[in-house]
Amino acid sequence: MPNTFVIGAAKSGTTSLYDYLRQHPDVFMSPVKEPCYFAYRQNPPEMAGPGDREANRESGVVYTMNEYEALFSGARGEAIVGEASPVYLYDQDAPRLLHEQCPGASLIAILRNPIVRAHSHYLQLVQSGREPLDRFEAALDAEDERVAAGWEWSWHYRRMGLYGRQLARYLDYFDRDQLHIYRFDELTTNPAGFAKTVYRMLGVDPSFTPDTGVRRRATGVPQFDWLHRFIGTPDHFLRRWSRLVLPEAVRDRILMAVRNANLQKPPLPDAARARLVDAYRDDVRRLEALLDRSFSDWLTTDDDRIADDG
Repeated sequence: MPNTFVIGAAKSGTTSLYDYLRQHPDVFMSPVKEPCYFAYRQNPPEMAGPGDREANRESGVVYTMNEYEALFSGARGEAIVGEASPVYLYDQDAPRLLHEQCPGASLIAILRNPIVRAHSHYLQLVQSGREPLDRFEAALDAEDERVAAGWEWSWHYRRMGLYGRQLARYLDYFDRDQLHIYRFDELTTNPAGFAKTVYRMLGVDPSFTPDTGVRRRATGVPQFDWLHRFIGTPDHFLRRWSRLVLPEAVRDRILMAVRNANLQKPPLPDAARARLVDAYRDDVRRLEALLDRSFSDWLTTDDDRIADDG
Protein backbone atom coordinates (compact mmCIF):
# COMPACT_ATOMS: atom_id res chain seq x y z
CA MET A 1 0.00 0.00 0.00
CA PRO A 2 1.15 3.58 -0.55
CA ASN A 3 2.81 5.60 2.17
CA THR A 4 2.32 9.00 0.50
CA PHE A 5 -0.77 10.67 -0.97
CA VAL A 6 -1.20 13.91 -2.91
CA ILE A 7 -4.74 14.70 -1.75
CA GLY A 8 -5.45 17.93 -3.62
CA ALA A 9 -6.59 20.44 -4.36
CA ALA A 10 -7.95 19.98 -7.87
CA LYS A 11 -6.62 22.45 -10.47
CA SER A 12 -3.80 23.36 -8.10
CA GLY A 13 -0.71 21.73 -9.55
CA THR A 14 -1.28 18.10 -8.56
CA THR A 15 -0.44 16.85 -12.05
CA SER A 16 2.89 18.69 -12.00
CA LEU A 17 3.73 17.38 -8.55
CA TYR A 18 2.78 13.84 -9.61
CA ASP A 19 5.19 14.18 -12.55
CA TYR A 20 8.02 15.50 -10.37
CA LEU A 21 7.56 12.69 -7.87
CA ARG A 22 7.41 9.87 -10.38
CA GLN A 23 10.64 11.07 -12.02
CA HIS A 24 12.59 10.60 -8.78
CA PRO A 25 14.47 7.26 -8.63
CA ASP A 26 13.49 6.70 -4.98
CA VAL A 27 9.77 7.27 -5.59
CA PHE A 28 7.15 4.99 -7.15
CA MET A 29 3.89 6.67 -8.15
CA SER A 30 0.88 4.69 -9.37
CA PRO A 31 0.73 4.55 -13.19
CA VAL A 32 -2.85 5.87 -12.94
CA LYS A 33 -2.62 9.44 -11.71
CA GLU A 34 -6.07 9.65 -10.10
CA PRO A 35 -7.31 6.22 -8.96
CA CYS A 36 -9.69 7.94 -6.48
CA TYR A 37 -10.09 4.64 -4.61
CA PHE A 38 -10.50 6.05 -1.11
CA ALA A 39 -13.18 8.47 -2.33
CA TYR A 40 -15.13 5.99 -4.47
CA ARG A 41 -14.79 2.74 -2.48
CA GLN A 42 -17.86 3.14 -0.28
CA ASN A 43 -19.81 5.95 -1.91
CA PRO A 44 -19.09 6.36 -5.63
CA PRO A 45 -20.72 9.38 -7.30
CA GLU A 46 -23.74 8.85 -9.49
CA MET A 47 -21.88 10.23 -12.54
CA ALA A 48 -25.05 11.98 -13.73
CA GLY A 49 -23.38 14.99 -15.35
CA PRO A 50 -22.43 15.37 -19.03
CA GLY A 51 -19.51 13.06 -19.79
CA ASP A 52 -19.02 11.99 -16.16
CA ARG A 53 -18.97 8.26 -16.83
CA GLU A 54 -16.72 8.53 -19.87
CA ALA A 55 -14.25 10.87 -18.15
CA ASN A 56 -13.90 8.66 -15.09
CA ARG A 57 -13.59 5.50 -17.18
CA GLU A 58 -10.86 7.07 -19.31
CA SER A 59 -8.96 8.34 -16.28
CA GLY A 60 -8.55 4.85 -14.83
CA VAL A 61 -10.54 5.22 -11.60
CA VAL A 62 -10.56 1.99 -9.55
CA TYR A 63 -13.26 0.72 -7.20
CA THR A 64 -11.89 -2.50 -5.64
CA MET A 65 -8.95 -3.29 -3.37
CA ASN A 66 -7.56 -5.81 -5.85
CA GLU A 67 -7.53 -3.20 -8.63
CA TYR A 68 -5.98 -0.66 -6.30
CA GLU A 69 -3.21 -2.93 -5.02
CA ALA A 70 -2.39 -3.91 -8.60
CA LEU A 71 -1.47 -0.27 -9.32
CA PHE A 72 1.55 -0.66 -7.02
CA SER A 73 2.72 -4.07 -8.20
CA GLY A 74 5.57 -2.41 -10.09
CA ALA A 75 7.16 -0.96 -6.95
CA ARG A 76 10.66 -2.29 -6.38
CA GLY A 77 11.63 -1.20 -2.91
CA GLU A 78 11.40 2.56 -3.45
CA ALA A 79 11.35 4.57 -0.21
CA ILE A 80 8.20 6.42 -1.27
CA VAL A 81 5.17 4.71 -2.82
CA GLY A 82 2.35 7.06 -3.64
CA GLU A 83 -0.56 8.25 -5.68
CA ALA A 84 -2.30 11.56 -6.41
CA SER A 85 -6.09 11.87 -6.26
CA PRO A 86 -7.17 15.50 -5.72
CA VAL A 87 -10.72 14.44 -4.88
CA TYR A 88 -9.41 13.12 -1.54
CA LEU A 89 -9.21 16.60 -0.04
CA TYR A 90 -12.84 17.25 -0.93
CA ASP A 91 -14.42 13.88 -0.23
CA GLN A 92 -16.01 13.49 3.20
CA ASP A 93 -15.18 9.78 3.59
CA ALA A 94 -11.59 9.84 2.32
CA PRO A 95 -9.89 10.97 5.58
CA ARG A 96 -11.44 8.11 7.56
CA LEU A 97 -10.84 5.48 4.87
CA LEU A 98 -7.25 6.60 4.33
CA HIS A 99 -6.59 6.45 8.05
CA GLU A 100 -8.05 2.94 8.32
CA GLN A 101 -5.69 1.62 5.65
CA CYS A 102 -2.64 3.90 5.92
CA PRO A 103 -2.60 5.61 9.35
CA GLY A 104 1.08 6.57 9.11
CA ALA A 105 0.91 8.10 5.63
CA SER A 106 2.28 11.46 4.56
CA LEU A 107 -0.41 13.67 3.00
CA ILE A 108 0.44 16.50 0.62
CA ALA A 109 -1.98 19.30 -0.31
CA ILE A 110 -1.39 22.25 -2.62
CA LEU A 111 -3.84 25.08 -2.00
CA ARG A 112 -4.69 27.60 -4.69
CA ASN A 113 -6.78 30.74 -4.36
CA PRO A 114 -10.21 29.06 -4.28
CA ILE A 115 -11.80 31.79 -6.39
CA VAL A 116 -9.33 31.32 -9.23
CA ARG A 117 -9.41 27.54 -8.74
CA ALA A 118 -13.18 27.46 -9.25
CA HIS A 119 -12.94 29.47 -12.47
CA SER A 120 -10.10 27.28 -13.74
CA HIS A 121 -12.14 24.13 -13.13
CA TYR A 122 -15.06 25.67 -15.00
CA LEU A 123 -12.79 26.48 -17.96
CA GLN A 124 -11.45 22.92 -17.96
CA LEU A 125 -14.96 21.53 -18.45
CA VAL A 126 -15.72 24.17 -21.09
CA GLN A 127 -12.52 23.14 -22.86
CA SER A 128 -13.51 19.47 -22.83
CA GLY A 129 -16.97 20.25 -24.21
CA ARG A 130 -18.76 19.05 -21.08
CA GLU A 131 -19.86 22.36 -19.55
CA PRO A 132 -23.08 23.49 -21.33
CA LEU A 133 -23.29 26.92 -19.67
CA ASP A 134 -21.30 29.70 -21.33
CA ARG A 135 -21.20 31.98 -18.27
CA PHE A 136 -19.29 31.16 -15.10
CA GLU A 137 -21.90 32.86 -12.94
CA ALA A 138 -24.61 30.71 -14.48
CA ALA A 139 -22.59 27.63 -13.58
CA LEU A 140 -22.29 28.86 -9.99
CA ASP A 141 -26.07 29.36 -9.93
CA ALA A 142 -26.55 25.79 -11.13
CA GLU A 143 -24.18 24.17 -8.62
CA ASP A 144 -26.72 23.24 -5.93
CA GLU A 145 -29.04 21.67 -8.48
CA ARG A 146 -26.20 19.74 -10.10
CA VAL A 147 -24.92 18.41 -6.78
CA ALA A 148 -28.42 17.27 -5.83
CA ALA A 149 -28.78 15.55 -9.20
CA GLY A 150 -25.60 13.49 -8.70
CA TRP A 151 -23.15 15.27 -11.02
CA GLU A 152 -19.62 14.21 -10.05
CA TRP A 153 -17.23 16.30 -7.98
CA SER A 154 -15.64 18.25 -10.85
CA TRP A 155 -18.86 20.28 -11.15
CA HIS A 156 -18.75 21.38 -7.48
CA TYR A 157 -16.89 24.56 -8.37
CA ARG A 158 -17.53 26.56 -5.18
CA ARG A 159 -17.66 23.69 -2.71
CA MET A 160 -14.25 22.32 -3.70
CA GLY A 161 -12.54 25.50 -2.48
CA LEU A 162 -13.67 25.21 1.15
CA TYR A 163 -10.22 24.11 2.28
CA GLY A 164 -10.68 25.01 5.94
CA ARG A 165 -13.64 22.67 6.25
CA GLN A 166 -11.86 19.95 4.29
CA LEU A 167 -8.56 20.02 6.18
CA ALA A 168 -10.41 20.04 9.50
CA ARG A 169 -11.78 16.61 8.58
CA TYR A 170 -8.24 15.31 8.05
CA LEU A 171 -7.10 16.66 11.40
CA ASP A 172 -9.81 14.54 13.03
CA TYR A 173 -7.83 11.47 11.93
CA PHE A 174 -4.22 12.46 11.22
CA ASP A 175 -1.59 14.31 13.24
CA ARG A 176 -0.79 17.79 12.00
CA ASP A 177 2.79 16.82 11.15
CA GLN A 178 1.47 14.24 8.66
CA LEU A 179 -0.14 17.01 6.59
CA HIS A 180 2.25 18.93 4.36
CA ILE A 181 0.51 22.03 3.02
CA TYR A 182 1.90 24.20 0.23
CA ARG A 183 0.60 27.17 -1.72
CA PHE A 184 0.13 26.99 -5.47
CA ASP A 185 2.43 29.95 -6.07
CA GLU A 186 5.27 28.08 -4.34
CA LEU A 187 5.07 25.53 -7.16
CA THR A 188 4.58 27.95 -10.05
CA THR A 189 7.22 30.49 -9.00
CA ASN A 190 10.03 27.93 -8.85
CA PRO A 191 8.93 24.43 -9.96
CA ALA A 192 12.33 22.77 -9.56
CA GLY A 193 12.87 24.36 -6.16
CA PHE A 194 9.41 23.29 -5.07
CA ALA A 195 10.10 19.71 -6.16
CA LYS A 196 13.31 19.67 -4.14
CA THR A 197 11.44 20.99 -1.09
CA VAL A 198 8.98 18.10 -1.36
CA TYR A 199 11.79 15.58 -1.92
CA ARG A 200 13.51 16.84 1.21
CA MET A 201 10.30 16.62 3.23
CA LEU A 202 9.79 13.01 2.09
CA GLY A 203 13.36 12.06 2.95
CA VAL A 204 14.58 11.30 -0.57
CA ASP A 205 17.59 12.82 -2.32
CA PRO A 206 16.82 16.54 -2.81
CA SER A 207 19.70 17.00 -5.26
CA PHE A 208 17.71 15.23 -7.99
CA THR A 209 16.41 17.74 -10.56
CA PRO A 210 13.21 16.78 -12.42
CA ASP A 211 12.15 17.96 -15.86
CA THR A 212 9.68 20.75 -15.10
CA GLY A 213 9.30 22.08 -18.63
CA VAL A 214 5.92 20.63 -19.65
CA ARG A 215 2.59 22.10 -18.51
CA ARG A 216 0.07 19.29 -18.93
CA ARG A 217 -3.16 20.69 -17.53
CA ALA A 218 -3.37 24.28 -18.72
CA THR A 219 -7.00 25.34 -19.13
CA GLY A 220 -8.77 27.74 -21.43
CA VAL A 221 -11.02 27.93 -24.46
CA PRO A 222 -9.49 26.61 -27.72
CA GLN A 223 -9.00 29.22 -30.45
CA PHE A 224 -9.10 26.52 -33.14
CA ASP A 225 -11.35 23.57 -32.38
CA TRP A 226 -9.84 21.44 -35.17
CA LEU A 227 -6.36 21.82 -33.65
CA HIS A 228 -7.61 20.95 -30.18
CA ARG A 229 -9.34 17.83 -31.55
CA PHE A 230 -6.19 16.82 -33.45
CA ILE A 231 -4.05 17.00 -30.31
CA GLY A 232 -6.62 14.92 -28.46
CA THR A 233 -6.78 12.22 -31.17
CA PRO A 234 -3.89 9.75 -30.69
CA ASP A 235 -4.88 7.69 -33.76
CA HIS A 236 -4.68 10.60 -36.22
CA PHE A 237 -2.29 9.61 -39.03
CA LEU A 238 0.04 12.56 -38.29
CA ARG A 239 0.22 11.51 -34.64
CA ARG A 240 1.04 7.95 -35.71
CA TRP A 241 3.72 9.23 -38.08
CA SER A 242 5.26 11.38 -35.34
CA ARG A 243 5.68 8.29 -33.17
CA LEU A 244 7.91 6.81 -35.86
CA VAL A 245 10.26 9.78 -36.23
CA LEU A 246 10.32 11.61 -32.86
CA PRO A 247 11.35 10.45 -29.39
CA GLU A 248 8.47 10.35 -26.93
CA ALA A 249 9.79 13.18 -24.76
CA VAL A 250 10.22 15.50 -27.75
CA ARG A 251 6.80 14.55 -29.14
CA ASP A 252 5.15 15.17 -25.78
CA ARG A 253 6.77 18.57 -25.33
CA ILE A 254 5.78 19.75 -28.82
CA LEU A 255 2.18 18.59 -28.45
CA MET A 256 1.75 20.27 -25.07
CA ALA A 257 3.32 23.51 -26.31
CA VAL A 258 0.98 23.63 -29.32
CA ARG A 259 -2.01 22.67 -27.19
CA ASN A 260 -1.34 25.37 -24.60
CA ALA A 261 -0.65 28.04 -27.23
CA ASN A 262 -4.07 27.29 -28.73
CA LEU A 263 -5.87 28.05 -25.47
CA GLN A 264 -7.26 31.45 -24.60
CA LYS A 265 -8.15 32.12 -20.98
CA PRO A 266 -11.17 34.41 -20.51
CA PRO A 267 -10.84 36.70 -17.49
CA LEU A 268 -12.69 35.95 -14.30
CA PRO A 269 -15.76 38.25 -14.24
CA ASP A 270 -15.66 40.87 -11.49
CA ALA A 271 -19.18 40.00 -10.31
CA ALA A 272 -18.26 36.34 -9.91
CA ARG A 273 -15.08 37.25 -8.04
CA ALA A 274 -16.98 39.46 -5.59
CA ARG A 275 -19.57 36.74 -5.08
CA LEU A 276 -16.93 34.11 -4.30
CA VAL A 277 -15.00 36.44 -1.98
CA ASP A 278 -18.15 36.58 0.16
CA ALA A 279 -18.66 32.82 -0.12
CA TYR A 280 -15.10 31.98 0.99
CA ARG A 281 -14.39 34.64 3.62
CA ASP A 282 -15.36 32.58 6.68
CA ASP A 283 -13.65 29.43 5.42
CA VAL A 284 -10.41 31.31 4.71
CA ARG A 285 -10.44 32.52 8.32
CA ARG A 286 -10.96 28.94 9.46
CA LEU A 287 -8.05 27.78 7.30
CA GLU A 288 -5.80 30.47 8.75
CA ALA A 289 -6.66 29.35 12.29
CA LEU A 290 -5.98 25.69 11.44
CA LEU A 291 -2.61 26.32 9.80
CA ASP A 292 -1.53 29.48 11.65
CA ARG A 293 -0.76 31.08 8.30
CA SER A 294 -2.28 34.00 6.42
CA PHE A 295 -4.30 33.49 3.25
CA SER A 296 -6.02 36.88 3.30
CA ASP A 297 -4.49 37.84 -0.06
CA TRP A 298 -6.88 35.36 -1.70
CA LEU A 299 -9.75 37.68 -0.82
CA THR A 300 -8.13 40.84 -2.17
CA THR A 301 -5.90 39.97 -5.13
CA ASP A 302 -5.94 38.00 -8.38
CA ASP A 303 -3.30 35.25 -8.43
CA ASP A 304 -4.35 34.07 -11.90
CA ARG A 305 -1.29 35.77 -13.37
CA ILE A 306 0.67 32.55 -12.75
CA ALA A 307 0.59 29.38 -14.77
CA ASP A 308 -2.60 27.35 -14.67
CA ASP A 309 -2.16 23.67 -13.96
CA GLY A 310 -4.15 20.79 -12.55
